[in-house]
Amino acid sequence: MDYILWFLLTIVVLVFVHEFGHFIAAKMTGMRVDVFSIGFGQRLFGWNKLTGFSWGGLPEDFDGEGNTDYRFCLLPFGGYVKIAGMIDESLDTKFKDSKPVENEFRSKSTPAKLFVILGGVLMNLLLSIFIFTGINYFEGKQVIKSTEIGYVRDGSFAYEAGFRSGDIIEEINGEPVEFWDDIIQKMLIDSHGSTIKAVVQRNGIESELSIKHEDAAEASKESFFLTIGKTKPYVLEVLKDSPAMDAGLKSGDIFIALNEQPVSTSREVTAIISTNKQKPIPAKIQRDKDTLTLSVTPAIEGVIGIGISDFYSGEFEYRTFNLIESFTGSFNNIASYTGLTLTMVKRVIVGDAKLGQTFGGPVKIAQFAADSAGRGITAFLNFIALLSLSLAIINIFPFPVLDGGHFVIILIEGVIRKELPLKLKIAIQNAGMVLLLLLMAIIIYNDIINL
Repeated sequence: MDYILWFLLTIVVLVFVHEFGHFIAAKMTGMRVDVFSIGFGQRLFGWNKLTGFSWGGLPEDFDGEGNTDYRFCLLPFGGYVKIAGMIDESLDTKFKDSKPVENEFRSKSTPAKLFVILGGVLMNLLLSIFIFTGINYFEGKQVIKSTEIGYVRDGSFAYEAGFRSGDIIEEINGEPVEFWDDIIQKMLIDSHGSTIKAVVQRNGIESELSIKHEDAAEASKESFFLTIGKTKPYVLEVLKDSPAMDAGLKSGDIFIALNEQPVSTSREVTAIISTNKQKPIPAKIQRDKDTLTLSVTPAIEGVIGIGISDFYSGEFEYRTFNLIESFTGSFNNIASYTGLTLTMVKRVIVGDAKLGQTFGGPVKIAQFAADSAGRGITAFLNFIALLSLSLAIINIFPFPVLDGGHFVIILIEGVIRKELPLKLKIAIQNAGMVLLLLLMAIIIYNDIINL
């Protein structure tokens, strides 16, 4: 029930913001809006100036006389704004045999049409900026006060670039660094299109390493290619009926040593487990104030059934930001997440990643919404901001039915100075809807089987 409630709240907020963007843009350009809907399908209830509040659907021949019907519909997986004189998801073509009138979409200029189509994306983007700015301003940011590199695996990109476990990064491109966030910022963002020059200290001796930015960015597609030092591998969860549960491991345990080898990162733990399939290995762990030694036997797949992460045990510093810094900082959040999203889309397209493991549907949204809400209002708002940004990015793709698809059609009509045939636009919408529903079905199926 918690999942359902938080899912509905998340969807209502995001859909309302997106559709309000289309709605207000249409009103600003003098277009008539017949329907503002949260959800698809059968009308459950709604309000308009003619009938007031009402349950159920409206008569098929209902004429709003220029007034908008604000409604909630049966399927809470999106929403729409029905603008007069526009071919959209409703596929309403009642206007096809009449001449365009002043308050219809089809009678407006190309810039006005493009503004209306982009209204939803712009509102989602503004919501993300607003939330990120608020979090930066009211919450500040806890930053890692360390530039020490953690575990560097032999043969990895970091190893080949010259980095070693325990190195301390002192400068990047001639500028001193004190915080781990500064390293990521200067290597992946500030050095775009140039060579990264890093000064590292190893056993009291300084040396300079050079890396091409594009190589570092490629190696950081999933996560930053360097790991922070002073970490401990931390067990997030233990799967039911797994080797880890049989061994007595619990959520919150910290690995100290595995197979008699000291470990400081989750990567080391994963490497040892994967190379000891079906072999009992001793695990020295810290549980609260106690130190225990257990024996765990990885399955034939080389896993023990745990979720694991790295817990930083070093020094932190708390940063506060004024309003301008909070606002400008929100664009760093947006740039980082947009880059990550586009990279993951590219990986799915070229076959380097699986669709079901990369993107989530309603089930995953419900899970993440409930989990983030459980961690507090800041975590939930951050989740809303990220999801709103995702909605903006996805909607701008030039795919039929999505805003990006409408955008392309409007541009084409603007260039040729006439509307595309109505049958062609309906065919494009139908094809896009079928493909989108198929894609959603695949994503929902993967959500369910991965529960």
